[in-house]
Amino acid sequence: MDIVTIEAKGISVSVDLAVGHLSDMAVDMDGRRLKPLHRAPWVEEARETLPQDLPEGTVHLSGDFLCAPFSRSDVEAAPLHGWTANSPWDVVASGATADGWQATFRLRRKVMGAAVDKILTLRDGHTFLYQEHIFSGGSGAISVAHHPMTAMKNGGRLAFSPKRLAATPDDPLEPDPARGRFRLAYPARSADLTRFPAADGGTLDLGDYRMDFEREDFLTLVEADHGGPGWTALARHAEQDLVLVLKNPAELPVTMLWISNGGRDYAPWSGRHRGVLGIEDGRTALGHAASLGDNWLKREGVATAFALAEGRSLSFRHVIGALPQSREGSRNTGQPPRDIATGQGKMRILAADGTTREIAFNSDFLRIGRSAPA
Repeated sequence: MDIVTIEAKGISVSVDLAVGHLSDMAVDMDGRRLKPLHRAPWVEEARETLPQDLPEGTVHLSGDFLCAPFSRSDVEAAPLHGWTANSPWDVVASGATADGWQATFRLRRKVMGAAVDKILTLRDGHTFLYQEHIFSGGSGAISVAHHPMTAMKNGGRLAFSPKRLAATPDDPLEPDPARGRFRLAYPARSADLTRFPAADGGTLDLGDYRMDFEREDFLTLVEADHGGPGWTALARHAEQDLVLVLKNPAELPVTMLWISNGGRDYAPWSGRHRGVLGIEDGRTALGHAASLGDNWLKREGVATAFALAEGRSLSFRHVIGALPQSREGSRNTGQPPRDIATGQGKMRILAADGTTREIAFNSDFLRIGRSAPA
């Protein structure tokens, strides 16, 4: 594997250049090393042992990657989640900055005629990866999403910035009980994330990741109008840490959750892909054609694609981070925050017990209040 690693004080990130996936991320803080990103168990296995029709993005499934388009590539021929998640990237530039490290990668292929760059920035003493993707030129429109994945040994608890609603698509990911299983109702929607319709007729709390529910589920959360960054916080129980994912809602108005906990029985999943959560911030519907046409999100007033044009570029930004949580016995152990706010070079985290914690954060990076290109 062709892996490139960049580092700053207290943080490192590795990129699998074969597919552009972030293959690893490590955060060193308070004497602990945190590993917030997931790597599929088959990534190190010999390719000939895996199904031959697997997309390269699934063969290398790890960390985070850019989907362009998200889901089906049914406008321009490409594998699931597009060439950005399935084909090689090159290092364009990489070097130290005044306070950390920055690297730029370029996709070898073009997407709808557009060149695609990935800029990763690490800052000394910051426990966050700051990402930007830039599309230059092209024509038509493209749907996009980040695809960060984390994994838990014993489940966790989730909290979110204010959401307008949550909805599942028309069909589950694994409708055939001979191949897998699911727990949510399809289609369904709810404005109460603690009481989402379940397949058995009851309800499930979307903030509770339970390991005893074998399932493969997918749903979309629509950001409410609240004026701050969009965020998802996951308190992992066994790992005793907090995984944080942030976005500018004007750029990426939806957050999709992929809950993968032993819910697929066929290779390479084979019931062993457990405790995995995808926190997928995007500007998309399910599939490229659906994103460009009429869809339920557009009817809710939510943008599902970026316009491309020759002589123009567009960009969007995203942040992934991790923090240690209090050791066993604290009232905050295993609990996500009540709220997250950013400003003046800090992130302010309001904990479950009402205490406040401040950490270094580039509060200008997400450019809250700036409109996204159409």
